[in-house]
Amino acid sequence: MILFVPGLTSDSAGPQETPDHMILPFLRKDPNREAAQTLYGRAVGQARLPIFYEELGVADTVEGRSELVMLHVFLVLTRLKSEGGARQLGRCVSEAFFENMDDSLREAGVGDLVVGRKIRALAEGLHGRMAAYDAAIEEGAETGALESALARNVYFSPDRRAAVQLARYVWASAADLAAQPFESLAQGIIRFPTPEGAAP
Repeated sequence: MILFVPGLTSDSAGPQETPDHMILPFLRKDPNREAAQTLYGRAVGQARLPIFYEELGVADTVEGRSELVMLHVFLVLTRLKSEGGARQLGRCVSEAFFENMDDSLREAGVGDLVVGRKIRALAEGLHGRMAAYDAAIEEGAETGALESALARNVYFSPDRRAAVQLARYVWASAADLAAQPFESLAQGIIRFPTPEGAAP
């Protein structure tokens, strides 16, 4: 394979051949990145299910849909966090989220400077929600902590009773994902439970 680099000259009479071992690393696909894109796509697809908006009462708005996407990203990252060798895959899932948000903002006509500020705000928001949800599902957490966190973030309500069904779904999802083998997740294979299981 011959690479021609504009602006560079060589003492030799012809173009220089670049060794394959210097080229191949740039051509190889990153399996973590590919799997992460698929995992993130599954999380977004799950968050878009109509039942969340029609039966569980989440507002079918940009804000409501974004909150559900972040909630499902949290569920994926929480599952990966339990695996010692999944740190890179988890990082790629987070990157997929921010890349998707960046693309969406640019498609909406948001300028570069504003995009940067919004992405920083999203990063802070995701970090805050991850911390709140993580604390709410850890052993020894106060009863109703998850409902309160979901009511505040997803339903924009101080009344935790608004989030009872969604909290049931989150608990069911966390248990379901914990039972799925990491080998499948590493290939982008993930299954979320049906939200119908959240019904009383």
